[in-house]
Amino acid sequence: MSEHRNQKVKVGISVGDFNGIGPEIIMKALQDKEITDFFTPIIFASGKLFTYQKNIFKLNLNFNYIVDAHQAQHGKLNMVNLWKDNVNVELGKPTEESTRMAIDSLEAATQALMNGEIDVLVTAPINKDEMMKHGFKHAGHTGYLEEKFGKKGLMFLVTDGLKVAVSTHHIPIASVAENITKEKIKKQVKTLNQCLIEDFCIQKPKIAILGLNPHAGDGGVIGKEEIDIIEPAIKELFDSGVMAFGPFPADSFFQPEKYENYDAVLAMYHDQGLAPFKTLAYKEGVNYTAGLPFIRTSPDHGVAYDIAGKNVADEQSFLEAVFAGVKIFKNRKEHQELMAGRLQVKKSQQDSGIDEELPSNE
Repeated sequence: MSEHRNQKVKVGISVGDFNGIGPEIIMKALQDKEITDFFTPIIFASGKLFTYQKNIFKLNLNFNYIVDAHQAQHGKLNMVNLWKDNVNVELGKPTEESTRMAIDSLEAATQALMNGEIDVLVTAPINKDEMMKHGFKHAGHTGYLEEKFGKKGLMFLVTDGLKVAVSTHHIPIASVAENITKEKIKKQVKTLNQCLIEDFCIQKPKIAILGLNPHAGDGGVIGKEEIDIIEPAIKELFDSGVMAFGPFPADSFFQPEKYENYDAVLAMYHDQGLAPFKTLAYKEGVNYTAGLPFIRTSPDHGVAYDIAGKNVADEQSFLEAVFAGVKIFKNRKEHQELMAGRLQVKKSQQDSGIDEELPSNE
């Protein structure tokens, strides 16, 4: 078994908007003292903020305050203390201060990820509109991480039994059709296929692709995108060895006897995929940015200002995001070791005058 199966993974946590439920779900998720047996948490936030909020929620936690993530200690709740001044908490509404910290926390955690000081990034919910007002250039985490890592990502909502990606992210419905192309779908499904192999240990993934229009266009009567774009993409994918199927009508696809036949689903737009996902997996759902060189997960809910400070926020989705990130990290490392081992065997065979094809991992 790979040594990474027993490795203590360093999980960096960005705080999100602290006037929402971010600090509450982070602290509730970490309150069990045995949690550090499974991973090493590193929170990018403010010690004074968390001390104030842990008193509100009557939580008994002790933090190990550090200046840089590389100083983190296993077995402790580590906090990179970004803000040493007092913070003004106004639970239930965004403020300039809470927005600034959300940006600072995300930027510091992302830099630590790129520096190798953390293994996984888990992001608490942000207020996208407020962050953009204060100079953040992206309508969400995905666009920001794509720019930082120089690679396109794919919004991928996952549980053990249901995995849904979306072709178009945070754009108006009126712009969806013009943002769907054959080449884009092919690239996204190939990314999804590779992600399922490397990050989820599925050797030969079966991927379902939804239609854009009602009844998947009904043979062209309710739209031509299926005939002109989606069906040709699926055919070319299948011909290239990717097990892609569809397009399926979205209104009936998410019945268990249908979606359970596939390892993942590509929806054409945000609500087409996320509405059924959040209905079916509203507590254990995790948002994973697939296709990036680094691992980032988050809970599949927002800042929830309406319940902030009321001690009723459920930390389950956040915990699922942490454990999903840890599992993906170990799966990916194991896959990389496996492939490196196969390359070494192949090279050894060639050096010995043997030039045989090795069995495919698929």
